Amino acid sequence: MAEQLKNVYTEDYIKNLAFKIKENYKEFDTNSFINSIFDKSWENLELKARMRHIAISIHKYLPLSYEKQLEVLKPVSKDFSSFEAMFFQDFVEVYGLDNFEFSMKALEFFTQDSSSEFAIRQFILKYEDKTMNQMKFWSQSSNEHLRRLSSEGCRPRLPWAIALPKFKKEPKKVLEIIELLKNDKSLYVRKSVANNLNDISKDNPNLVIEFVKVNLGKTKELDWICKHASRTLLKKGDKEILKLFDFDKSAHVNITNFCYDSFVKVDECLTFSFEINSNENIGNIRIEYAIDYLKSNSSHNKKVFMISQNEIKSSSKKFTKKQSFKNMTTRKHYLGKHFIAILINGEEILKEEFYLNDTCN
Repeated sequence: MAEQLKNVYTEDYIKNLAFKIKENYKEFDTNSFINSIFDKSWENLELKARMRHIAISIHKYLPLSYEKQLEVLKPVSKDFSSFEAMFFQDFVEVYGLDNFEFSMKALEFFTQDSSSEFAIRQFILKYEDKTMNQMKFWSQSSNEHLRRLSSEGCRPRLPWAIALPKFKKEPKKVLEIIELLKNDKSLYVRKSVANNLNDISKDNPNLVIEFVKVNLGKTKELDWICKHASRTLLKKGDKEILKLFDFDKSAHVNITNFCYDSFVKVDECLTFSFEINSNENIGNIRIEYAIDYLKSNSSHNKKVFMISQNEIKSSSKKFTKKQSFKNMTTRKHYLGKHFIAILINGEEILKEEFYLNDTCN
């Protein structure tokens, strides 16, 4: 089993943090700080809660003004990077919300080694216009980390972060940022733009469809953004978006030789295969499969998975796939009748039932 992300904060990590702070603030009580981190609550805290816990402990043992605290923490932060260093930004979120100017400078500094995408959102909620103007300014920076922050930080549905309800309802200000970044030279930034648009599509699909209509076919980079931004709409089988990507012609395609496991054992895999055939080259086609998972209340919940999404320059092609039924913390499988379906260009072409058992029959 993969190591949990929260366990990145080892005793050595925290000791290193303490010693680096002491290098920049001689009165820092390293032992008390370390003991305060590993208190009785620590084991029960998840990743973001551990970040918050570290930020609070830093504040406790740095008895300085907020501005002076940042003077200490900025050089310290250069020895830490990636997601695990986001307690620096969390510190700004907790203790700097009433000091906009200093906090913007701090988030700008910290994001270059570890993203400020979570912390900036509290400032958007409190100072929407001022913060979005700051994001526009960052969108024109020569630094790709700042440009990415200007997009990633205002995503309406950023995972693991608080939502931005006003932007879910009306994303006009977000789209202004996207327009500034849609031709960015950095793939790192363009990925954020596409993910932001995909967020928007969940509440305002017509705005994303319009974006695709305007921008598709201009450059290969914009084509990639358009398709990646449309992945939720494509998965939902939105007919307008399917047509824009030329995934609207499937009458010439047949599915044959569909084979699948009628019975599957928990912790094993459902194996299935099929062929698609045509009297002509199959062409541009989107092929998916769906599992209707049995729920605890005897209803079913459909999940759609991608198989292929490209041009097939032949009249037939065979596919073989496996779907795991291993129980996980994020999904528990229930014994009984499930369904598997094959979708072509968003249309369900065939559907069969299978059973999940403790033992195979």
